[in-house]
Amino acid sequence: MAYPRVDFLHDDDTTEVHGIGLSDDDLLLLAELAKGVTVDRVGRRLDVSGRTVRRRLRGICDRIGVATAIEAVAWAARRQLI
Repeated sequence: MAYPRVDFLHDDDTTEVHGIGLSDDDLLLLAELAKGVTVDRVGRRLDVSGRTVRRRLRGICDRIGVATAIEAVAWAARRQLI
């Protein structure tokens, strides 16, 4: 199954949400995970490595003060960001 290429995960995106430092791209990554898409599959869809997605996800978790990707998704969902 072919997926459309989505260009994001660029570090120069400076849009911030609620002063936390989450970009629209960060929220898009969390939304994909909320749908149940695996990190590796998100990477394939975005034409980046799974390691890049994991690194970006770790940064998101650090910024919002949670320990896991699941907590990050729940955090964003509770705030109706995704």
